[in-house]
Amino acid sequence: MKLYDTKTAPNPRRTRIFLAEKGIDVPAEQVDIMTQQHKSPEYTAINPLQRMPALVLDDGTVICESLAICRYFEALRPDPPLFGKGAKEIGLVEMWSRRTENNFFATVAAVFRHLHPAMKELEVPQVPAWAEANKPRVMAFLEILDAQLANNEFVAGDRYSVADITALVTADFMKPARLSIPDQLVNVKRWHAAVSARPSAKA
Repeated sequence: MKLYDTKTAPNPRRTRIFLAEKGIDVPAEQVDIMTQQHKSPEYTAINPLQRMPALVLDDGTVICESLAICRYFEALRPDPPLFGKGAKEIGLVEMWSRRTENNFFATVAAVFRHLHPAMKELEVPQVPAWAEANKPRVMAFLEILDAQLANNEFVAGDRYSVADITALVTADFMKPARLSIPDQLVNVKRWHAAVSARPSAKA
């Protein structure tokens, strides 16, 4: 088994944090996106979409997409249950995971990919107007998240979950996207400090 990883990208970090929470160690190989190693024939044969991460199983099966890899390991090692436990919690984790993915992760990524000079050769064409259009969407979702965290310790409720992992990675991704969490969102600030202090956040 081998995990194709990139230390500087947010999607692979989601998988690393998930594995750290599970206490699972997987051999990894680094792929340098900035030198476009992910576009090499060798990596393209593993993942035709040329994205990170990718997990190659011992039988040669390839699982791509960070959350799909997390699902695989959740099935192998159910505890701690990072996708929820019981019908209600599973539903809530899935809801907040999708909300966070679609309304926070995707919007911050759009700002970064379409404005940051380092992405000029990777995001062709860059559309700065699309980045600017997503900035208020980021802030609008953070207000919704702040309201959710006013009555919940974690994003989906009382238990740390994959929704927290996506939200943490995205909150940290705001810095290179030149965005910041507004000071008045005290619940998001409290949550971010708490999840950042978990050992897995350093993965």
